[in-house]
Amino acid sequence: MPLTDPLDIAIVGAGPTGLALGIALARRGHAVAVLDHQDEAALAAPADDGREIALTHTSIGLLRAWGIWERLPDDAIGRIREARVTQGGPTSTALRFHASGKGAEALGAIVANHAIRRACFQTAAAQPGLRLLPGQRVQRVDIGVDHAVLVHGGGGRLPARLVVAADSRFSELRRQLGIGAASHDFGRTMVVCRVAHDSADHGEVAHECFGSAQTLAMLPLRGRFSSAVLTVPGARARRLCAAPAADFAKEIQRHFGDHLGPLRLAGERHAYPLVATYAERFAGHRFALAGDAAVGMHPVTAHGFNLGLQGVQSLAAALGDRMHATDPGRADRLARYEARHRRETALIYHGTNALARLYASEGGPQRLVGRLVLDAARRMPLVRAAITRQLVGASPTRF
Repeated sequence: MPLTDPLDIAIVGAGPTGLALGIALARRGHAVAVLDHQDEAALAAPADDGREIALTHTSIGLLRAWGIWERLPDDAIGRIREARVTQGGPTSTALRFHASGKGAEALGAIVANHAIRRACFQTAAAQPGLRLLPGQRVQRVDIGVDHAVLVHGGGGRLPARLVVAADSRFSELRRQLGIGAASHDFGRTMVVCRVAHDSADHGEVAHECFGSAQTLAMLPLRGRFSSAVLTVPGARARRLCAAPAADFAKEIQRHFGDHLGPLRLAGERHAYPLVATYAERFAGHRFALAGDAAVGMHPVTAHGFNLGLQGVQSLAAALGDRMHATDPGRADRLARYEARHRRETALIYHGTNALARLYASEGGPQRLVGRLVLDAARRMPLVRAAITRQLVGASPTRF
C-alpha cells in the first residue's frame, strides 16, 4: 500500500503500549503504521532503564495472545509469590497479599522494562499488516472529515483514518490535538537500581515500605537480586544518585534493615520524577489516546503498564475486526472505548494518587491515618481478596 493511500490506523509512539496496540490491531486485519522519533537500532535493542514491570495474570494473558510473551527469555521473567505492605521496615506488621487458594502459583510476574520493549519490537517487526516507521518525529497532525494526516520527518505525510497518540504521559501529539490533561506533580523522584543480597534469598516476596517522606519498594528478581525503588524528594534523589555505590547501598540498607542480609549495588542508578496525568478525553473525531498519553499512573500500585494493556484490549475490541469495521475512526466505536477505559482507570487513578499523597506526607496526623488504613485493611479479608482477584484475574496463568 503506498503511503499516499490512507492507512486504517497510525500510532505515534513505539513504546511497549504503542507496539502492543499495533500488534493487536494488525492481528484483527487492520493496516497499521507505528511511528517513533527513535531510530531502529534504539527500538530494536532498548537500553536498560532500570525499571522493572510487575505484570498481572491478565496482562500476561494478553501478551501471550498477541505473541509477545513467547519472545521474552525465561531468565528475564521473575515471579512475585507474595506482596507485603508495611509502614516502616519489612519487620513491621504487614498487610499481606498472596495467591494461595486462587489457583495460581504467584500473584504475578516481574520483567525488566527494556526486555518487554525488545519483545514488543521483535513481535511487531514480524507482524503482517504492521509497518514500523522509526526515526520519524511527528511535526503536525491535521484532522479532516474522512481521515487525518500526520506530517513527519522532513515533510513526509501519512494519512490514516484513525490516529492514536501513545507517546508518553507528556504527549506532544495530545497537546497538538488540543486535549488537556490533569497533572499532579508529587514533588518526589523515584530512584531505581538493582541490588544484590548474596547471603539471603528474597523468597519471591515483594515489599512496599512506607516511611516518613519516603517509600521503599524491594521487588524480587531472578536469583539473589532485587530491584530497589526509593521515592524521595528531588534534591535528595540527586545526592543519592551521585553518592558512591557503597554509600547508596547503606542508605537502602538503612531503610530496609537486615532482612536480606548485606546489600550491594549491582547496576546503574536511574532517577524519574513522579508526575501523574489523566487526559480530559481519551478519544474524539479521528483520534484516540492510549497508554500513558491517556493515563500516566504513579507507580506505587504497579498499575501503569497493566492499565495500558487493558486500554489496548479495550480499543482493539471497540474497533473490531477489519472485515466488520471498514472505518476505525467511527465516532460510535471511539465513544465505546472512551467510556470503557474511563471505567477501567478513573477509580484506581484517583485512589492511587490519594494513597501516594497520604504516605508521602511528613505530618504526624497523616502518618497516623496511614497506620490506621493499613490496620483496617489487615482486618478486612474481603478487601484483600478483591485486590488479589484483580492481580490474579479470572484465569490464572503459569509462567
